[in-house]
Amino acid sequence: MFRYCPSCGSQNIRFEQRNLFRCPDCGFLYYHNTAAATGVVVRTGEEILLVARNKEPARGKLGLPGGFVNPGEGAIDGLRRECREELSWDPGPNCVLFASFPNVYPFRNIDYNTCDLFFAVEAPGLGIADLTLDAEEIAGILFVKPGEINFDDIAFDSTRRAIKAYLEFIALQCRP
Repeated sequence: MFRYCPSCGSQNIRFEQRNLFRCPDCGFLYYHNTAAATGVVVRTGEEILLVARNKEPARGKLGLPGGFVNPGEGAIDGLRRECREELSWDPGPNCVLFASFPNVYPFRNIDYNTCDLFFAVEAPGLGIADLTLDAEEIAGILFVKPGEINFDDIAFDSTRRAIKAYLEFIALQCRP
């Protein structure tokens, strides 16, 4: 990530302890900590909403609405902002956290470690006519019955794990 110390310009900068850049020449320290990201399983009745990514990484693969949490934002606020930006739709404040998984998000030759927080929300009757896609971010949307999801088409391991966890949760709720 750094070839030179941002403080003094030294080439002696070192990467240590999985997240620390340290310059022995001037004492500069930079902790490259985990970023927070969100995703939401939107259940519209018998189907859930998936988005087709229009950006790298994993362009063309499927994911959940959501994205990175900005500094100064809570996870639900970040999720709601991302949904408004990507879909012109707000899931509201009643999203329920159901899972969290680590992920690696490769972007422009840097691997960002993320802590992905997954939420669920019920949106009965939500349809394509209710959404306006940000074409820069989203190539399309699908409403899919949970049993018809092809997990090879899902962009990230954390998202695959979250959808599977959600389906297990739903299965448990349906048992007598």
